[in-house]
Amino acid sequence: MLEAAWWGFVGGAALLLGALLGIFARVSNRVIGLVMAFGAGVLISAVAFELTEEAYRAGGALPVVVGLVGGSLVFFLGDWVIDNRGGHRRKSPQGPQEGAGPMALVLGALLDGIPESAAIGVSLLGGGRIGLPIVAAVFLSNVPESMAASAGLRRTGRSTRYILGLWTSVLVASAVASAAGYVLLDGASATVTATIQTFAAGAIITMLADTMMPEAIEHSGRLVGLLTMLGFALAFLLSALG
Repeated sequence: MLEAAWWGFVGGAALLLGALLGIFARVSNRVIGLVMAFGAGVLISAVAFELTEEAYRAGGALPVVVGLVGGSLVFFLGDWVIDNRGGHRRKSPQGPQEGAGPMALVLGALLDGIPESAAIGVSLLGGGRIGLPIVAAVFLSNVPESMAASAGLRRTGRSTRYILGLWTSVLVASAVASAAGYVLLDGASATVTATIQTFAAGAIITMLADTMMPEAIEHSGRLVGLLTMLGFALAFLLSALG
């Protein structure tokens, strides 16, 4: 459990790194969008090879379908609620929409981050060896996510203390989610584990399509496709070599 929490913490620590870059580094929206595209490519690869493919091998087609659909629907509904409370542009370097409340931003960050962290905990099940590609994917994708959101929050007048406090709370929740993913599924059947793995995968895919990729394209245009491919290729190589 402690190992799972630690690796969840490592993946989530990228949120603070990205936040510091977003607050203090003079980075254009275009660059932030390109970094987001790279992170999206990394996550796409991790979802495909570290979560969905492994789940299919362990549990077959049915839990994969159930997990993907379930995770996608839960994220979609949660995101819909948060959007209506002002959290629609929580990943935008321009800042969240006017009237966005602190709770909407916190819940949005948790909704985006918890599936990734739970996936880290699940990757430890069975052989007891951490899935380094999924940790690397979460780390590399968290940096541009919090970088963009923090730059946007800064532009809307949020204090450094507020922004770092937001990401610290998400970091703690990430470590807890990773540990919970390990503890709750330790000893579970292959079918249950596969369903949870792909539940996280479905949520991540929906998050990418709904919040991360649109922001990247808006701010960086055509080059997004190339950077997404590079992120995918790097993560695939990490997975293949791991």
